[in-house]
Amino acid sequence: MIAKISSIWRFPVKGLSPERLNKTQVEAANAIPGDRRFALALSSTLFDSATPHWLPKNSFLMLMKNEKLAALETIFDEADNDLRILRGGKQVARGKLTDPVGRAMVEDFFSAYMKEEAHGKPRLVEAKGETAFSDQKRKMISIINLASVRDLERVLGKPIEPTRFRANIMIDGIEAWSEFNWIGKNVTCGSAGLIVEERTGRCPAINVNPMSGERDENLVKTLHEGFGHTDMGIFAKVTEAGTFAVDDTLNVTD
Repeated sequence: MIAKISSIWRFPVKGLSPERLNKTQVEAANAIPGDRRFALALSSTLFDSATPHWLPKNSFLMLMKNEKLAALETIFDEADNDLRILRGGKQVARGKLTDPVGRAMVEDFFSAYMKEEAHGKPRLVEAKGETAFSDQKRKMISIINLASVRDLERVLGKPIEPTRFRANIMIDGIEAWSEFNWIGKNVTCGSAGLIVEERTGRCPAINVNPMSGERDENLVKTLHEGFGHTDMGIFAKVTEAGTFAVDDTLNVTD
């Protein structure tokens, strides 16, 4: 059985909508370019833009606690760093994230939208250099096996939207859960080289429906009761720069 890339995703702003890509180029020890580049830090979060550094996810607005974020659709234009925010298909805010005025407009919107959940006015921050706003301190790529998602659907008894798991790469063509056998192994992904480092432990963020913004399932509990663990997906580090695209294969070696 051969694993093939079904889709590629990146998340320009942590906790907000994903952007679907046809292909991407990656550098060694880096994530997909532009992934989790921005985040909405809580007013209590200490972050100096002159010396950016990794922070734990509870420093930001996030789906684990703030499911209302999923009710929004965001569209990021990388060419001019413009973020459009839509609700119910209608634009409710817009701002250039690299411009102080644009950032302030976005911050004001989320302060009003999140209300008391924001604990004050959130601050839009940008990751630079070695900093990343992913849940991992190191820059890695998250991979989801769609066969494992289908097996979870079997146990749950209903369909699951795979984007709940906020993966960078979704793969198909291999058996459910066989991706866990890749830990410690090298993977060629298109022309890029990866090493799979660990399974992805899941938090209550996956309980939020990305289409409705409702916390409508307890998938952490379903994973534990159905499979004896709360993992879904794997994390891989880029070891060799290269490019990969939808329909490319992943070849695993020891």
